[in-house]
Amino acid sequence: MRFDRRIVAVTGAASGFGRAIARGFAGLGARVFGCDIAREGLAEIASLPGIATAAVDLSDRAAAGRWIGEVEAAAGKAIDVLVNNAGGTLGKPFNPIEDVRDADWDYLFAVNVHAAMATIRAAARAMKAAKSGAIVNISSGAGLKPSLTGIQAYCASKHALVGLTRQLAEELGPFGIRVNSVAPGLVLNDAAKQRRWDGYSEEKRSARMSQIALRRLGSNEDIADGVLFLASDMARQITGQVLPVDGGA
Repeated sequence: MRFDRRIVAVTGAASGFGRAIARGFAGLGARVFGCDIAREGLAEIASLPGIATAAVDLSDRAAAGRWIGEVEAAAGKAIDVLVNNAGGTLGKPFNPIEDVRDADWDYLFAVNVHAAMATIRAAARAMKAAKSGAIVNISSGAGLKPSLTGIQAYCASKHALVGLTRQLAEELGPFGIRVNSVAPGLVLNDAAKQRRWDGYSEEKRSARMSQIALRRLGSNEDIADGVLFLASDMARQITGQVLPVDGGA
């Protein structure tokens, strides 16, 4: 499985899943362009061969679209693989629905759904002209069922991203463009998730682990491997699918 001479764009590339995804593609020969708002993390991955970075606030749809144009201009061709990874709970806490603020709800949708729509919208024209392309959206187990976080906007926005994935697979399939999603299970890849896990009792952690068939939590690399597969020619007949990478949760 190689990506030599392929142009890959990854959002949220500064840390976590995004960093592992960017490194995975670069290690397999791709020319990778990553964006994020975390400049320190971007500086770290920019030091790796084959990865160029840009600071972009993806909650601004116009900025997201401009970044895609900049990647195409730098590459001199259409993007071959677009990975919409940016998103998550974004530091927002759980609140009862009657206390949910409009600003928090809107921000989660802006990054988790609207940014993906904006990058795909911007990349679609050149992908259509090239008659090829692979798009992988990082959704979540919370896009298929209620979220362990309880955060309503997170769960709803990830469900929306799954819907967008399936609809665009239908729309773009005739142009040779595949659209799929990876739905990660529990991965302790940021401080907020680690704090929640550490806050569980030993009994609750054991109960949660017993619900995972493989009896282990996932890693960033596990998620990256799922993305690499769906973006590769090995998945050339796969589109409109959601691949749970959750150890059989």
